[in-house]
Amino acid sequence: MDTPQEVDVPDGAEHAQPQLADLINATARQDEEAFAELYRVSSRKVFGLARRILIDAELAEDTTQEVYLQVWQNAARFDRNSGSAMAWLMTITHRRAVDKVRSNQSAVNREARYGAASQSMEHDEVAETVSDRLDAEAVLKCLGNLTDTQQESVRLAYYGGLTYREVAEKLGAAVPTVKSRIRDGLQRLKSCLEVR
Repeated sequence: MDTPQEVDVPDGAEHAQPQLADLINATARQDEEAFAELYRVSSRKVFGLARRILIDAELAEDTTQEVYLQVWQNAARFDRNSGSAMAWLMTITHRRAVDKVRSNQSAVNREARYGAASQSMEHDEVAETVSDRLDAEAVLKCLGNLTDTQQESVRLAYYGGLTYREVAEKLGAAVPTVKSRIRDGLQRLKSCLEVR
């Protein structure tokens, strides 16, 4: 399709709206000449609205083509009793342009997330491994400061992945007792690790 060029038809002209409606109805019957005339008399306004929303001229041209493709395929859905032909065209244009803005923003967001996720952080793997081992050793030493019942409860819950109820059943203790042991044990671990 050529760049939209509209024949000057005043917005409020009485003959313009019925003419557009007639052209849309003829387009619904697959009348190519009516469709070409519809494009000729309305594409400038369609393009103008798309351009205002999208800013970019090429995107506005693409959107204008999409609008007229939709009009060609769905002209039978136009109901002149629901509103003017130009309002129908502008509604289609507005929706298409807004969809394109949202689509472009989604693509930008996806690329930004991908870039952030795929950007490798430089780090010293040896230092990280040593640090992890030192942390593990510190936790093991601090576990030694807990009472036997606290140690067993914490190990079953955190290293064994058991729930409070499962730990209670395994140890033959009440659930509130197990919760209390784990809470107290974790507080002692925290205090011990903060000192180190």
